[in-house]
Amino acid sequence: MNNLLTVREVMDTDVPTLRPDTEIHDAINLLLSKRVTGAPVISKAGEFVGILTEKDCLKLIARGAEPQITQGPVSKFMSTEVKTINPDMDIYYAAGLFLQYDFRRFPVLEKGKLVGAITRFDILRAIESNRALVP
Repeated sequence: MNNLLTVREVMDTDVPTLRPDTEIHDAINLLLSKRVTGAPVISKAGEFVGILTEKDCLKLIARGAEPQITQGPVSKFMSTEVKTINPDMDIYYAAGLFLQYDFRRFPVLEKGKLVGAITRFDILRAIESNRALVP
């Protein structure tokens, strides 16, 4: 029986993060400079508290052009109802979760702490590179 690849084996461990009190425009600049579609939000105590995605940032436009509406901390715009996954989950099960929830990325938590993130692209790359190893 083949051992299935796990999320831990293919996840990105170098994940840009934000703090809840980071100014939203600074957060947007981080997403743009790192070329990512979202970043986990971590409290000062190191706990995962949410995620800020490009979709969350679009709320700035939807709310209007008034400066007081388009400013504030990340905590005002981030998503707090976030699905996370365990690093020991196999990537095929994780692929099913991507389809079920239509997310681009999942934060990977172990014992409540962020240990990485995995994207749909990471899963595709792993499956394709693993395919080359199968006779």
